[in-house]
Amino acid sequence: MSSIGTGYDLSASQFSPDGRVFQVEYAQKAVENSGTAIGIRGKDGVVFGVEKLVTSKLYEEGANKRIFNLDKHVGMAVAGLIADARALVDVGRDEAVNFRNNYGQAVPLKILTERISSYVHAHTLYGAVRPFGVACILGSYNDEGPHMTMFDPSGVSWGYYGCAIGKARQSAKTEIEKLKMKDMTCRELVKEVAKIIYVVHDEVKDKVFELELSWVSKETNGKHEMVPKDIHAEAEKYAKESLEESDDSDDEDI
Repeated sequence: MSSIGTGYDLSASQFSPDGRVFQVEYAQKAVENSGTAIGIRGKDGVVFGVEKLVTSKLYEEGANKRIFNLDKHVGMAVAGLIADARALVDVGRDEAVNFRNNYGQAVPLKILTERISSYVHAHTLYGAVRPFGVACILGSYNDEGPHMTMFDPSGVSWGYYGCAIGKARQSAKTEIEKLKMKDMTCRELVKEVAKIIYVVHDEVKDKVFELELSWVSKETNGKHEMVPKDIHAEAEKYAKESLEESDDSDDEDI
């Protein structure tokens, strides 16, 4: 990450001669060092899956979750610095409440994403602040169907059918592209999401992790909720069995 000159990475408000903003690139590097998070949009909802890396055996189970509620109908999965993510969660919740108070209805996902990503972008324009080291996947479900968006530390946002962020995002995207997600229900996608997280997990560098799963769908009446324990356990079992089968087939090929 060297520029033509020196000193161009000291401020988020400064371009290098080749048109790069290094502080934003460093923030994106923080996202790439985080556990993988994926979101897949099916025909009746959106499913989130997060590989929450556990760096110490002393941590309490379930602490520092990486999936949040922004509103009843909007969920968000994050990768990157968890403290930065919590700050953006507060911004998103405030925007959702303000929209409901002003217009008397739930905020559409597109508008909520634009407002949060504009806030993130504003932190790439001034030398007095630093960019947020977090990327977020947002999902919702309403009468028009499921919706999913993602934005990164630069403040750029896109609509997606399936996306991945974090250290194994390329491998996860490859796995997601194999799915016929538009024809799949959320119950089917939960298993596939769990399988993808297990497939892309690096057992050598990151041995222990917790799998977080949530969904917002027709089945949940448009509310974003964590996946019920029985379905979560079933999905995790399916993922482990699929991983063992692929390992066995690899051994046979050798």
